[in-house]
Amino acid sequence: MTTHPEETSRPAVHVRVSARRKKTVAAHWEGDRIVVVVPTHVRGAERDRIANELADRLIRGRPHLHSSDLGLEARAHELADRYLDGVRPASIRWSGRQKKRWGSCTLTTREIRISERLRAVPTWVLDAVIVHELTHLLEANHSQRFRAIERRYPRMEEADTFLAGYSLGLNQDGAWSMDGEDGPEASAFDRNDTA
Repeated sequence: MTTHPEETSRPAVHVRVSARRKKTVAAHWEGDRIVVVVPTHVRGAERDRIANELADRLIRGRPHLHSSDLGLEARAHELADRYLDGVRPASIRWSGRQKKRWGSCTLTTREIRISERLRAVPTWVLDAVIVHELTHLLEANHSQRFRAIERRYPRMEEADTFLAGYSLGLNQDGAWSMDGEDGPEASAFDRNDTA
């Protein structure tokens, strides 16, 4: 049985029945869908209840996994109003093409793209990346002024540390970058593997 995503971008939930499983149920991610494995004796409404409950638990563990571009835009506007004097991008969207960057900002079009890999990070880390990219709309390069504006977000350094570890956890060895710049004050937001 497979349930399909709703308007709220809820992931598909696929239920597998296992003759080997006798008492316990389990759930895990397979790509963008959730797979729930149940014993054969669990059926009907009980199976649906269990599948939904386990899916909700997994989704709470990955809060941005199925966030829409509209949700990302709303969050960017909220952060811009709070920390960056209301600056607005022309658009902000998730991107599956960000292979070496956490995010990017194209100054000529004012478009921001955020790596799909950040869908699984805590909200405060995603917020730091969004603030970093929005800051480029106020200051193009990573000048002292840029860093001062960016630090209006109170958890920027903490997010930088998280992303450095997350990069290693993704087995990227620091290859992720937000802007592709490397220098004496480079952070996990800016590091890029030049090898």
